[in-house]
Amino acid sequence: MTKTVILGVIGSDAHVVGITILEQAFEAAGFDVVNLGVQTSQDEFVDAATAHDAEAVLVSSLYGHAEQDCEGLHQEMLDADLEDVTTYIGGNLAVGQDDFDETRKLFREMGFDRVFDSKTDPEDAIEALRADLDVRPSESEQESQTVSA
Repeated sequence: MTKTVILGVIGSDAHVVGITILEQAFEAAGFDVVNLGVQTSQDEFVDAATAHDAEAVLVSSLYGHAEQDCEGLHQEMLDADLEDVTTYIGGNLAVGQDDFDETRKLFREMGFDRVFDSKTDPEDAIEALRADLDVRPSESEQESQTVSA
């Protein structure tokens, strides 16, 4: 069964290149991706997760204001009975972000299951999501990994 993930850039952020790359990478890895695009509201993430019976919500933010944009997101998800949906956030999450461990701690406390910095390779996020959702790579992906190793 294909797992559905919701992907979007939250708040007023208009950075589109990163989520386009993520969309292609997650689709190639076998996920069904619903890309909400840029400048996505919390309500749009919640509505899409509900409408598509999503297993995960992947939030991107590159302009440094993710804390403000994500405040209350997990409460909205709880109110919509989405407590079992896995949530990830990644990007340049804080202006002047010097200590990513502190940033990671903040977003974990906000309810995100995993927090990635802007230098994260999409394959690392895919591997994490497969582990979190208990998804095994397809046979063709396993074969290509064996050939390239």
